[in-house]
Amino acid sequence: MRKYFGTDGVRGVANTELTNDLAYKLGRAGAYVLAKGKENIKVVIGKDTRISGDMLESSLIAGMMSVGANVVCVGVVPTPAVAYLTKLYNADCGVVISASHNPVEYNGIKFFNEKGYKLDDSIEIEIEQLIEDMNKIEYNPTGENVGTKIDKKDAIRDYIDYLKTIIDVDFNNLKVVLDCANGAAYEAAPIVFKELGAEVITINNNPNGCNINLDCGSTQPKSLQEEVVKNNANIGLAYDGDADRLIAVDEKGNTVDGDYILAICAKFLKEQGKLKNDTLVVTVMSNIGLHIASKENNINTISTKVGDRYVLEEMIKEGYNLGGEQSGHMIFLDYITTGDGILSSLFLSNVLVSEEKTLSDICGIMTKYPQVLINAKVKNKNKDMYLKDEQIIEEINKIEEMLDGEGRVLIRPSGTEPLVRVMLEGKEEGQLHSLASELANLIESKLS
Repeated sequence: MRKYFGTDGVRGVANTELTNDLAYKLGRAGAYVLAKGKENIKVVIGKDTRISGDMLESSLIAGMMSVGANVVCVGVVPTPAVAYLTKLYNADCGVVISASHNPVEYNGIKFFNEKGYKLDDSIEIEIEQLIEDMNKIEYNPTGENVGTKIDKKDAIRDYIDYLKTIIDVDFNNLKVVLDCANGAAYEAAPIVFKELGAEVITINNNPNGCNINLDCGSTQPKSLQEEVVKNNANIGLAYDGDADRLIAVDEKGNTVDGDYILAICAKFLKEQGKLKNDTLVVTVMSNIGLHIASKENNINTISTKVGDRYVLEEMIKEGYNLGGEQSGHMIFLDYITTGDGILSSLFLSNVLVSEEKTLSDICGIMTKYPQVLINAKVKNKNKDMYLKDEQIIEEINKIEEMLDGEGRVLIRPSGTEPLVRVMLEGKEEGQLHSLASELANLIESKLS
C-alpha cells in the first residue's frame, strides 16, 4: 500500500499536504533511487503555472542536488513536453510539478524514467520507503560532486519543433479557438498552430499563478463553445492545466469528448495502415457508442481499468499505439510516451483538414449513448460483495438481457468512499434511470 504516490504522482494542497519538506524528501529520495548507483545524474524539471510551483520546485531541486543530481529547469511546459525532453536531453529522469486539472490550491510531483514513462509501482514504493527513513540515504556528496542547476529557457522551442514534424499538412484554411486553461499550454499551443498556418484565436491564456483551470479549460468548455460560434471558427480546442488532456468543440458549439476524438483518430490511422493491430485501447468508462463505432469500422477495442496508466500499460504490453479516456487523456504512443493534449489537438485538426469536412460531420462516426450513474451506499467491507450475491448477479443479468446488446451495466466500487457506483448505458435515458435506481436500491439493501 503506497502512502504518498497515487495513480498520477504525489498530489495534495500545496504547503499543507504537499509541503516543502515532502518535496525536498521526494527530490532527494527520488534522485537517489533513480541514479541506481550512478553519480551526477541529469534530471529535467518542468512545471505548470500555479503560484506554488516555484516554491515546490526550489525544495525539490535542493533535494536532488543534495545527492549529486544535475538539474535542467525547463520552466513552464506541458507535462508531455517533460517526457519528450527527458529523452531528447538524454536525462536519467524527468519531473513535472503540476496538479493537472485540479484547482490552484493543489499541486503535485510526478516522475518519468529515462524513457519518458511514468515510474513502475516498485520504484515508487522504493522511494516511499526512503522518505519514511531518510537516514538510509548515506550519500552526501561534497565539493565538485554536489549537484548543479541550469535554466534552459529555449526548451519549449525543442518541443514545438518536434510537434511540427508530426503533422504533414498545413493549416492555412483552418480557423481555431484555443482555450489554454491559463495553464502550461499557454505558450506552446498558439505558437505551433500559428506556425502550421492556422488562424488562431486564444482565450484563457494569461496565467497569473492563480487562474489556472478557473472556469475554463477541458473541464469547463462553456466559454470556448461561445467563442467558436461567435468567431465562426472551424474548431475549438480546450486543454487542462498541464496540457495532457483535450476536449474539442465543433463548429456548431457542441462539445466533442475523448471518446469521439479516439474514434475519429482510430479510423483515420486505420485507413492509413498505421493503427497497430487495428486496435484501440480504452477504459471501462468509455461510451458503448465508441465500441459500436469501432466495430462498424473493423477496429478492435480493449478496455482497461479507469486511469491513463492502465491504458498505457496495456498499450506497451501488447504493442498498440492509440489509447485513451473519455476525459480527453489520449496517448499517441508512436510519438509521445504519455497523454499529450496539444498533440491530440494537432492530430484531430489534421484529420479535419485532410478530409475537408466539418467536425460535426466527422463526429457522425459515433452515436453517444446516454449514461446514468447512481451511487449505492454500502459498508466498506462489502464493496466487492456484489460479485458474490446471487440476487444482485441475477438482477444485473436480467437488465443486460433487457438492453439486448444495445446497452450495458457497469458496477465499480469506489476506491475512497463506502460506495458502489452503478452505471447503465443504453438508448432510453428514462428506462436507464429506472433500472439503475432499482439496482442501486437492491445493492444498498443487501450490502449496507
